[in-house]
This record gives sequence, C-alpha cells and structure tokens, in this order.
Amino acid sequence: MNFTSPISTLNGVGSRREKVLNDQGISTLGDLLYYFPRRHLDRTTISPIRNFTKGDVVTLMGTVESFGEKSTRRGKIFQVIVSDGTGLLTLTWFNGVRYLKPLFKIGDKLAIHGKVDYYGGFTITHPEFDTLEKDDDPVSTGKVIPLYPLTQELKSDGIDQRILRNMVKDVLQSRLDIPEIFPHAILDSTNYITLSEALSKIHFSNGIGELTLAIQRLKFDEHFFLQLLMALRKRSLQHSGAVPLLDIGPYFKLISESLNFELTGAQKKVIKEIHDDLKNSTSMNRLLQGDVGSGKTIVSILVSALAVGNNVQVAIMAPTEILATQHFHSFKTELDKANIPCALLVGKMKKSERAPILEGIENGKIPVLIGTHALIQDDIIFNNLGLVIVDEQHRFGVNQRAKLLDKGNHPHFLAMTATPIPRTLSITYHGDMELSIIDEMPANRIPVVSKVVEPTRLPKVYQFMKEEVAVGRQCMIIYPLVEESEKSDLSAAVEAHQQLDEIIFPDISVGLIHGRMTSDEKDEIMARFSKNEISILVSTTVIEVGVDIPNATVMMIEHAERFGLTQLHQLRGRVGRGVEKSYCIMVKRDVTDPSRKRLSIMEKTNDGFIIADEDLKLRGPGEFFGLKQSGFFQFKIANMVTDGVIIRDARKVAFELIEQDPNLKKESNQVIREIFLRDYADRLENISLS
Repeated sequence: MNFTSPISTLNGVGSRREKVLNDQGISTLGDLLYYFPRRHLDRTTISPIRNFTKGDVVTLMGTVESFGEKSTRRGKIFQVIVSDGTGLLTLTWFNGVRYLKPLFKIGDKLAIHGKVDYYGGFTITHPEFDTLEKDDDPVSTGKVIPLYPLTQELKSDGIDQRILRNMVKDVLQSRLDIPEIFPHAILDSTNYITLSEALSKIHFSNGIGELTLAIQRLKFDEHFFLQLLMALRKRSLQHSGAVPLLDIGPYFKLISESLNFELTGAQKKVIKEIHDDLKNSTSMNRLLQGDVGSGKTIVSILVSALAVGNNVQVAIMAPTEILATQHFHSFKTELDKANIPCALLVGKMKKSERAPILEGIENGKIPVLIGTHALIQDDIIFNNLGLVIVDEQHRFGVNQRAKLLDKGNHPHFLAMTATPIPRTLSITYHGDMELSIIDEMPANRIPVVSKVVEPTRLPKVYQFMKEEVAVGRQCMIIYPLVEESEKSDLSAAVEAHQQLDEIIFPDISVGLIHGRMTSDEKDEIMARFSKNEISILVSTTVIEVGVDIPNATVMMIEHAERFGLTQLHQLRGRVGRGVEKSYCIMVKRDVTDPSRKRLSIMEKTNDGFIIADEDLKLRGPGEFFGLKQSGFFQFKIANMVTDGVIIRDARKVAFELIEQDPNLKKESNQVIREIFLRDYADRLENISLS
C-alpha cells in the first residue's frame, strides 16, 4: 500500500462504503490521513460544569439525563439535559426537532463544545456535539481522543467516530510510505517535524505537546504552498526594462516645499521606499496601505511629480468617477505649482472633450492622466508611460490592471488602498508585492467621535445637525444598499430624502445622491455639496470612498447594523477631514450579536488597523476579501488569523527556495514541484514552471 492506493484496499471498505467515502473527498489512503479531526479531547481541555461562567467557550463531557420538545412563544424547541457529576447543563436547539430527537438516548455520553449562557441555569444554544464510545474518556485513559467531522452521509453508512479512528489506525500501522515534501535542510532550519510524524500525531498523540507539533507542521505545509504561489507570481511580475527614475527631479522639491503642512515621518518613509524601487530597471510592484485620512494622496502626487521630473508619464486609475474627479482636483492644485499639465478622463465624455486629451497623451504634452477604467480603452496611447498608480486596487480585476500596464514599456506600478489589511493577510493575499504602510496620522487630524444610538434618539440627532448647519457646517446621512434588496433600499433612500427635505429640515438644502444617477447628475450634486450649496447630503454607499469635504462634520449612518466593519470605517472617514470636531452617529434598528460587536468596536476605536484585525476575526479571510466562494483560502487546518509566525516561516522558506531554484528543477525539490503542479498551478494567472 502507498499514499495513492484506493481507500477500498482497507479491510471493511466495500463498494458501497467506498462511494460514500469518495463523496466526502476520501478516495485514497493519503486522503484519509488528511481527513483531520475537527477537535481533540484531552484531559487538560475538559471543563467541569461547576467551573462555568457566562460567556465561556468550553469543551465538556456529559451524560444525557433527559431530552424532549418544549413549546415557547417562538415555537417548539428541543432540549437535552446533561450531567458531568459536578452540575447540570441544558443544551437547546430552536429548530430541527425531528432531526435531533433520534440522535439521543438516556445514558449517552457526549462531548460538547459551545458558548455558555445562563437562563436559570447553565445552557449552551446550538452546541457542537459528538456521541462517545465507552472508552472515549481522556480523563481516565490519559489519551488525546480525535473527533472527526461526521457528515450525515457517513453516519447513514454506519461510519462513526470509532470506525473512522480504526480506519486511520489501520493505515498508520500498515507502515504506509509517506513521502516527505521538504529537503532535510529546510526541516532542520525551521524545526518542524517530519510529515510522517505529523500525520501520525494529528490523529493519535500521547499528549497536547505532540499534537501541537503535528498541527504546526501541517499548517506550515498549507501556508508554504500559498507563499510559493506568491513567490512565483512576484517573479513573473518582475520585468527588466523599466525606466529607472534616478533623480528627485525639479518638481518634487518645488511642490513639497510649497505645502502648508509638514509631511509625517511615515509619509517621508514610504516616499523613500517608493523612490528606492523606482531607481531600478526592474519594475516596481508596491502596495501603499494607509488608513482613511493618513495622507496617501499627497504621497501619490509627490511620487508622480518625481516621475514627471524623470521625463515619463503617469496614469492614475480610480474605481469611481467621484473618486477620479476628487483626485484630479487634488493633483491639479499641486501640479499647477510646478506647471505640470494633467487631465481627467472618465466615461461618457464628449468626443470634443476627449480628442485633445488623447492627442496630448500621445504626443507627451500631458504627462499626468487621471481617470476611471476609461484609461484602458484601446484609443488611449501613451507617449512614454513610466508609472501606473491604481487606487483601491481590489476594485479592479487583474486583467484591467494588466491592460493599463501594457500601455507602457514595463512601467512601475503602485497600488493604494485605504482599507488597512492585517499583516498576516497582506503577506499572503498581497504577497507578490512590496508593502509600504502609512501608520501615522497627520498632526492636525482630530479623532471622529463615534456613537451608536437607538431610533428613539433621532429627534435629538436631527436637532444637533440643525445646529451644525446653523454655524455653516455640513452633514451626510447614509442609507445601506445591498444586492438582495437593491430596489427597496434605493426607494427607502429616496423616500427618506423626501421626508428629510420637506418635514425634518424644511429650511435647509438637502441633496440626494445614489448609484442609479447618471455621472453628470452625481457630479452636479457633489459640486454643489463641495460649494456648501447643499448642507445635508442623503446618500447610498456611493460615497464610501472619494468624498473629501473638509466642512462636513456629521455623518449619520442609518441601519448601521447592516454594514461591515471596514465599510463603516470607510464611511466614517468621510468626515473629520477639516479643523472642526466631527461626529459619526450610527443608528441601530435590527441588531444581532455579530452586528452588536461591530458597532461596539466602532465606538471604541478610530484606528483602522485595529478595526481590520477585528473585522478579520469576525468575518474570516474569505469574506474579508470577498473571496468566500473562490477557493483561494480553502485551508484544511491553517488559519490566516492566528498563524502569523508560521506564515512568516513559510514565506521565508518559499521565497528563498524560488530565488535558489526558480523552476524547482533540483532533485531535492521534486516532491514540492509535483504537489504544486497537481494542486496549485491553476490558482493564479500567468504562473508556470518551465
């Protein structure tokens, strides 16, 4: 028997059981060893009921004393009462009564995992649980007992925890040849145990120490192959032949010395990091990450001035016309000081407006072009494109970015994002890029005061907004817009605008902006708002990025519980951009436990990096990047939230390996090459091993 032998080679696995196991992804003996326990019972991890406190997340063992249905105002619930000899615990389910009832018998021993609450006694709602065998007692046996994920299909074929354990034990006792992935030198330098040891100890270990070593090794393997992808992708993006931008040039100093504020230390640091890259003939590929209001725009302006001073053109692409227009005004204000022409190109421009811009770009007389994805249209021909800057790059597809880069001869590339990304995610999802972080806010930024309120407080909130408008300031009111109910939400925003305009603020100019408006309509509203001709702007999340109105001091977010943490933080960043104290008021209407946590975090901190970390914990990496369905983060055992040290180990090994053996041709790397080509090569574009 070997790793690829079919599961049917095991005793007791006939054709019917083979099909059931195959349907769960277990086709070979190797697949069975990689069917990891979802939890382990160890005597050090078992909590007695008498030691519980409300809010604890616990693992316990208990015996079923009674069970049955119960009627409540919310309908029928199912409850099981268990005892562990130190106390009683009630397990409660609010649905699935018919499905649950046959699963229990009086006297059954259960392993239970969940969060403790207290309603006249300790209770766990919708717990995870497993029915245990008589010898499954880690306290008396001193064993670490694996608990496997059991689907309904496995259970219906009679495959329970005991049978699965025996199957795994048979494979391990067969002295199966488990090929090691890594050369000994890598294992020696990282202190990870062998794959053979890890696959044995993840299932059957003599203690929590052995189990931990096994888990660390198996996590390392998964992180390693994703980091290998990043290393290969980075190599594929490193093009020689870029124009080295060696000089600071005549314009950088002129603009930087004319600023009416001092650049922060963090801004100066990232400008140096960027220029160090630009000096090379290998194309820069860098991500500039900074919180809302940290000053990324002035960095991009100064870097653009530096590029123009080296006689190359610059293209700046933004995801929305509002943001592109905002950037154009910011760039023009500063570039005019050095007499550097710049132009704005967005969709639906008249031919008479486009023609001179296209001509100026082609003949080189317009060195800086700002726009939306309109920049990638075929009729836009650059004379000498040397630097591409993409703002909020996650909103563009890989092909859109590539099409813009193809308009130059290996131009340098700078991506910017106002969404702080936890470090562990940055080095994975953006692992092919160098990273610059602006982690310091300008000295004149006053933190926004954030408050969550009930709808009953709205009259006071409206009165406060009237007072702010009375002294010349402006406000924004945001309504959610989500795909499933786009029409009804848009209607709600339109109706709310009418009520606010006619009833709540009859003597104040109230404007409305939403995504269904034409570009001209949106531009007109934003222009009036920026001139303070509109005092209160009602909007959907179309203004999440790109609105810079220093005079706006109040942001009110309706149905705040429907927004994610990162989105709430982005919205809050639209106020507090001037010298006056600003406020973000979040109205909660239909709160759940997760939304309550999000809103509580928003009240406690303005730090985008803290918020990003909390958002990652709440949502997980797949949802954080909108990749839940992509398969990109489908780990069996690794965890991007908690595996920081292991991720850094894996990154170091992967990048050093590709530097030493770019195509994995060495004999010692053949197993790595084989696994990569089999399981990972199709995950990212333009990656191959020649």
